[in-house]
Amino acid sequence: MYNIAYHGNADIENKKILVTGGAGFIGSNIVEYLLKYGAKVRVLDNFLSGFRENIEPFLSNPSFELIEGDISIIEDCQGACQGIDIVCHQAAMGSVPRSVKEPHLSTLYNITGFVNMVHAAHSNGIKRFVYASSSSVYGDEPNLPKKEEKIGTPLSPYAITKLSNELFAENFGKLYGMEFIGFRYFNVFGPKQSPKGAYAAVIPLFIDACFNDKEVYVNGDGKQTRDFTFVENVVQINIKAMFTEHSESLNQVYNVGCGGRYNLLELFEGIRLAVGIDKKPILREAREGDIRDSQADISKAERLLGYDAHIDFYKGLQLTVDFFKSNSN
Repeated sequence: MYNIAYHGNADIENKKILVTGGAGFIGSNIVEYLLKYGAKVRVLDNFLSGFRENIEPFLSNPSFELIEGDISIIEDCQGACQGIDIVCHQAAMGSVPRSVKEPHLSTLYNITGFVNMVHAAHSNGIKRFVYASSSSVYGDEPNLPKKEEKIGTPLSPYAITKLSNELFAENFGKLYGMEFIGFRYFNVFGPKQSPKGAYAAVIPLFIDACFNDKEVYVNGDGKQTRDFTFVENVVQINIKAMFTEHSESLNQVYNVGCGGRYNLLELFEGIRLAVGIDKKPILREAREGDIRDSQADISKAERLLGYDAHIDFYKGLQLTVDFFKSNSN
């Protein structure tokens, strides 16, 4: 992956970048790109939801450094930010259902952890702070596609924590003269996304079930729609945000999706065909806190950051299935 250089003419080889949550799914893909193109990368991760195997290939790289620490501990954040040029903040307690069950943990990591990281970055003279928000902030806003300037009432503790990150970023940008760029991710999937655990995402769960002849469960009627987004598109926009010199693009929040809409039954059918099996899903009760329909308007990201969602849903699905297949042998 990452045969396209997304950083333009930026002097990436002379930058030291901190990726929080760098052992996680999205974080480790960002790390892979940065190391491939010569950046010096430090990862801060507590391995609560990240996996050591995601960063194992990087450990022997002299440009890679791992700090096993926790964003809820301010001293860990301060230490991780020393000597850093850019922060790419991907660490969080993910999952809407988990936030419903454990709202105190979502608050600790997603709000306190975010504020700790910003404070540490500011204390260490770091201006550029790129961070992950979520499409969940749109809540009960019914209009499609979702436009950045119009959000509804959040439907879960997770959504509230991510909306608070955006509010803090807006405030801190003005107070501290920092450069924030936030991303509302729309259902990201791809290589390194784990099917393990009670809160695993739907695509790796479906793929794992298809490869291992397990039952496939679909929450609700399966007609709820999502803008499924391949991880390389997400890596692309994070890289462009880290190195943009376009002043209008700073202190903004952006949708990161593909601009399409597929329901869960269509998703399962695409995976079933890519794997090459004959299988039917089992419908079960809908989940609390879930948005019914989601689709991104990506025109702002295209205009201000040059975003190009060039890997579409079906191509991304095939690449993901191929990854799982190659790693199961």
